[in-house]
Amino acid sequence: MSKTNIKPVGSHVIVQRSTPSEKSAGGIVLPEKAKDKPTEGKVIAVGNGKVMEDGKRQAMQLKSGDRVLFTTYGGQEIKVAGESYIVMEESEVLAVIA
Repeated sequence: MSKTNIKPVGSHVIVQRSTPSEKSAGGIVLPEKAKDKPTEGKVIAVGNGKVMEDGKRQAMQLKSGDRVLFTTYGGQEIKVAGESYIVMEESEVLAVIA
């Protein structure tokens, strides 16, 4: 991400999806089409927070570097400088992995 200057706005976050597993739990090598997209990734950048009705910004709970879990169909996939990322609302993130 250091090669590009992409900054999410509002309550959006940019996540880089983890690499899919090459093998099944039983050790079978999976073809590309059979691999499930991981629902885990690393937060690359966060916006400056949602604007509330009173004009103040709600602080973001996530920060760059957090490992997170999200829904399978969460966010919008984008490509920047040959790298794939997901732009999603902070509310689409289900959990932070400690």
